[in-house]
Amino acid sequence: MTSKPSPLRVAAIDFLNPAPLMWDLEHPPLAARLAPHYELHYTAPAECAANLLAARADLGLIPIAALTPELAIVPGLTIASLDEVRSIQLVVKLNAKLPAAALDQEVQEPEAQEPDAVLRTVRTIAADTASRSSLAYTHILFRKFLGIEPEFRPAPADPIAMLQTADAALLIGDPALLALESRTEIERQIGPCLWIDIAHQWRTRTGLPWVAAVWAVRPESLGPHTRTAAQLIDDLTQSRDHGLTHIDDLVREWTPRIALAPAAIHAYLTDNIHYHLDPACLEALHLFRRYAAEIDLLPPLPNPLFL
Repeated sequence: MTSKPSPLRVAAIDFLNPAPLMWDLEHPPLAARLAPHYELHYTAPAECAANLLAARADLGLIPIAALTPELAIVPGLTIASLDEVRSIQLVVKLNAKLPAAALDQEVQEPEAQEPDAVLRTVRTIAADTASRSSLAYTHILFRKFLGIEPEFRPAPADPIAMLQTADAALLIGDPALLALESRTEIERQIGPCLWIDIAHQWRTRTGLPWVAAVWAVRPESLGPHTRTAAQLIDDLTQSRDHGLTHIDDLVREWTPRIALAPAAIHAYLTDNIHYHLDPACLEALHLFRRYAAEIDLLPPLPNPLFL
């Protein structure tokens, strides 16, 4: 008797930015056809990686900081940004501790101040830990590019509470987008802040895209009773392509779920997020892992495995 094919256990992210990648897995007509092959489980990005590494999942959309030599990247697919991403925000309180060179700028708008001068005043960061990659990029910004090591303190993603106890707050994913929408109220309670887009900082300093996450699979989970490598690549690529043709539908779907204007959701999915793991993104992935290894943040990964 032939055994019933086993579905791939999928560790997925219930954030706005992966929505186009998930289209076929979540929407008709293909969701029903794919259901016997993919069993979806939603969690935070860092937990996706933990589940994959612990063999509690077979396939996961994981931060590139969580890649290991044993996990295979599904080619062509990513969550990245070509410049400003909006969903990774470092919010820095402005105060009288600015270096002398920046003091004459204190009367200007926060955006007019020299970002590096402000960043060098940061000693403590309340950090949302939802994504290892975003944390790692922020460590690289301070330790590699600025040569300083502020203290990172894990904290729930509440910008006002975070900024009441630290010099800066690192917000990731949907909480960052919501904080931008509530900027006026946050600064009314906290005072003026400088809002730093971490992806833009990476782009400015390296000339490369900012890459957050990729689909990764445990190769041993692919076999005659699940999907072949070719089928998996085709399923996920088509899902991405179909999702990008249904952006308006995603905007309608997400408008009741997140307190953002429909135009802001549309702009985020079309202008801020880049879904193709192209050569520039691959170069950025390699550079990110090299920099992270140089500051002893992550182990080296000179030759990532690709499916």
